[in-house]
Amino acid sequence: MTEVQRPPLTADERVQLIGWLDLQRSFVRMKCEGLNEEDAHSKVLDTSPLMTMAGLVAHLRWNEYSWFQLNLIGVPNTGQTPWTEGGHDDAEMFVDDIPLAQLLDDYDAECKRSNQTIAGLPLDAVEQGPYAAKGEAASLRYILCHMLEETARHLGHMDIIRELVDGKTGYTKMSEA
Repeated sequence: MTEVQRPPLTADERVQLIGWLDLQRSFVRMKCEGLNEEDAHSKVLDTSPLMTMAGLVAHLRWNEYSWFQLNLIGVPNTGQTPWTEGGHDDAEMFVDDIPLAQLLDDYDAECKRSNQTIAGLPLDAVEQGPYAAKGEAASLRYILCHMLEETARHLGHMDIIRELVDGKTGYTKMSEA
């Protein structure tokens, strides 16, 4: 993912929402910069063994897919998601055998696909997927706000994990820290 800047202070709502989400997304790769495979998959929290840097990257990738592909535009779930394969609620976080670089590339590709999916949609567009059938469809505006919250919250988890793994902190490039 290329370096992302904050959106302009007076930009319209769409530019603000997507701009802030893209900025948060860019921090995911930055937080993983310089980690070796052992540290990326290190289980540093006894009470949350699935919460690893690699697991969080995978979780964020599948959240992008779920919200923008399955829910928003109603792409059929053909059984390729981690949740349908293993039946475990957190199945997307079982990534001990997947290299961090692959997880990050998959995440970046999914974020790009998300942006392409929403490019022509108004913020008032509503979900076409399974929640729409239940009468609980969210707007694109809601989804963007939720994804901002989801990504930022997990970046906080990544901050803690990174500090526990190797002491690196902050929002500067990890190689500069």
